[in-house]
Amino acid sequence: MPTATIKIFLAHGDPKRLRTAELSNWTSKAVAGPRSEFDSVLAREESQKSGVYFLTGVDPTSGRSAVYVGEAESIRDRVRGHVEKDFWNQIVFFTSKDENLTKAHIRYLEGRLIEQAKRAGRSEVMNGQGSGSKLPESDREDMEIYLEKIHQLLPVLGVEVLVPTIVQSNVASEQEVFTCEIKGLKATARLTPNGMVVLKGSQAVLTERPSSQKYPWPIQMRQKLKDEGALSVMKDYLEFAKDVEFTSPSAAATVVHGGHANGLIAWKNQKGSTLKELEAAP
Repeated sequence: MPTATIKIFLAHGDPKRLRTAELSNWTSKAVAGPRSEFDSVLAREESQKSGVYFLTGVDPTSGRSAVYVGEAESIRDRVRGHVEKDFWNQIVFFTSKDENLTKAHIRYLEGRLIEQAKRAGRSEVMNGQGSGSKLPESDREDMEIYLEKIHQLLPVLGVEVLVPTIVQSNVASEQEVFTCEIKGLKATARLTPNGMVVLKGSQAVLTERPSSQKYPWPIQMRQKLKDEGALSVMKDYLEFAKDVEFTSPSAAATVVHGGHANGLIAWKNQKGSTLKELEAAP
């Protein structure tokens, strides 16, 4: 992504309440706010325009993060129809400052955003496949640039539903791979801005340590990953069925070890240096 300057306005001075965000040299704008200020968010002039929107929260049936992605020629009118959905507690929408976003454009954006949210796998996508829209080549390229801007602004507004858990392959090939070995088993991972991603095919011990009975987080997390199909039970070990992101190297190592582990010591690079040693290096 290109470098960018972002201007954020906090309408009440509180970063969790109504706020707007703009990118320099971009003719669109993002508006975000909590469900508790639903009327205030929709009272803004921007909500009368066409655009795309995100409703985010937690799926009550699974306990996972959830998102609904939609498009509308009038954000205000369409979003009022979603008040019966109880899962969401935040709304973010994007509209253009001019009249250049047509119905075809926003339908294209909706389809691509649903596709990207599903591929990222961070949240349950609460709607089906978007209608999408076919566009002339020049318009399609313009909308791909628009998507890039949405990707830049959404995380700044606290919504990471489009952020992939692992970076693209051409970038990943340049990243350092770390390994965590225990009892003849081996896990591999890469550091990310959010923590650490354990890569598909990595192995973990089959049985938790006795200490995890007193501190049960490893048991709970490993069971959660099994339920989600991210951790498969093999004959003598567990195997990661897909890339899984953790909030820290220690959280990742704890799941691999089946009990408390210091990730700064457990993970080593190809030269055998631990994360702790690398961080201490000048």
